[in-house]
Amino acid sequence: MVDEISGEHPESESGARVAVRRRRGPENARRPRESGLSQGHFPAILRRALKPIEPLSADQIEAIHQASLTILEEIGIEFMGAAARDLFSKAGARVDHATGLVRIPREVIDAALKTAPQSFRLTPRNPARTIELGGDALAFGLVAGPPNVHDFVNGRRAGNLADYKRLIALAQSFDIIHLLGNQTTAPQELPVSSRHLDCYLANVTLTDKVYHCTAIGRERALDGIDMMAISRGLTREEMRDDPGVLTIISVNSPRRFDEAMSEGLMAMSEWGQAVVVTPFTLMGAMAPVSLAAALAQQNAEALAGIALSQLTRPGAPVVYGAFTSNVDLRSGAPAFGTAENARATLAGGQLARRYNLPYRASNASASNIVDAQAAYESQMSLWSSVMGGANLVYHGAGWMEGGLTASFEKVILDVEMLQMMALLVQPFDTSEAELGLDAQREVAPGGHFFGAQHTLERYQNAFRRPLLSDWRSYPAWAEDGAKNATERATGIWQQALAAFTPPPLDPAIAEALDAFVAKRKEERRNAQD
Repeated sequence: MVDEISGEHPESESGARVAVRRRRGPENARRPRESGLSQGHFPAILRRALKPIEPLSADQIEAIHQASLTILEEIGIEFMGAAARDLFSKAGARVDHATGLVRIPREVIDAALKTAPQSFRLTPRNPARTIELGGDALAFGLVAGPPNVHDFVNGRRAGNLADYKRLIALAQSFDIIHLLGNQTTAPQELPVSSRHLDCYLANVTLTDKVYHCTAIGRERALDGIDMMAISRGLTREEMRDDPGVLTIISVNSPRRFDEAMSEGLMAMSEWGQAVVVTPFTLMGAMAPVSLAAALAQQNAEALAGIALSQLTRPGAPVVYGAFTSNVDLRSGAPAFGTAENARATLAGGQLARRYNLPYRASNASASNIVDAQAAYESQMSLWSSVMGGANLVYHGAGWMEGGLTASFEKVILDVEMLQMMALLVQPFDTSEAELGLDAQREVAPGGHFFGAQHTLERYQNAFRRPLLSDWRSYPAWAEDGAKNATERATGIWQQALAAFTPPPLDPAIAEALDAFVAKRKEERRNAQD
């Protein structure tokens, strides 16, 4: 038998430890083992002390805004769902039910922006893991959505539930990952109609963090809300004003909201849960080839979804999402982590701040393997996301192959970079003690500060200890096996999973969650029959 988290046989040395830990019963799970992995020292809610980069002038932002209003009022957005069209019609939009085209007056947009909150918090089953979206708050998410999974031990394979559980166990193992995305890899062996229930159950038992609700239709979204409510000992009604989950509404660019996504958006907003409206605008394919035109389309699509959320329930938490990049015009393949992608991300942050809305961006790379390309493309994505003012960096850890694969090694590579980003945005301390004039008096010219009192008082936490980087000399590195960063990442994720213990969960709540999943699966089977 292979252990479901570590992937090791119980007969192996570390597999035996996992098996023993599991046999000891749930009381042992209340004493998580120390993994020995670098976590950094960051506040529970990470905040950015640096001002965002703003590449566009106020006039340029206004020009994009006005172009977006023209798209909304004159050209229109298609809403395939009748319920969404009805809400817009009642608000004064011109609706063509035959084509689904909705032309939205600027007054509807203005009214929506007045009720959308500037910031909000999401509380999971462990209140210590609460995240904030908006203002100067910053949160990183796990990769979401890939149909495949890869590691350098087992190779590339179809997404499955066992790997899904291992990936979210990795997310739980690192504090810098604040929330789970939608199905970090899709468990393709499970029925499409109910696999979301297995994923939610894993989310809420193997982690105690905020997670993403699948918004493909109303029922999947409500299932995710209900399971978070059960884990917190609340009802769905009590969660309405105390949200704990979010969803991503992916616009079917150009200018189309399909019916299932509209229903999911409306269900989440109706019950007070967070909606992140994200146009997927690839310049040259799903958007015009010029950056200004793509930004105008992105902005129009985002504003249309934000308006729908506020028409559903004024004050519902909503996030301005951006995912604008370019394609390779020679092949049509999408590209990520490009200069164009970074410029669009920085500009998207300015647009979100114009509307006083929380902002979502992404860590993305088109590399097919965890290599130098994966690192430099992700670094471009992360720099532009963090310095563009993103409050939510989606796909923060593990994205590979343009979103087609979730990678164990890439999770580790990204965690290293996320920790560095988190340190980068911390406030500077120029207090008298930190200026260290006593150390200057203690050390003679030409001396060193290794033994200075100032150093001895701080040496343990003076600098962030790397998770992945190897700073040893070449001879020491070579003697230890000459492992490159990707090879070291393999050992780190294996170490993290060997040490993993699920966070404590009340047995009564665990039983209630199991019962809920069983009941909903039975209802779905009956509905299909």
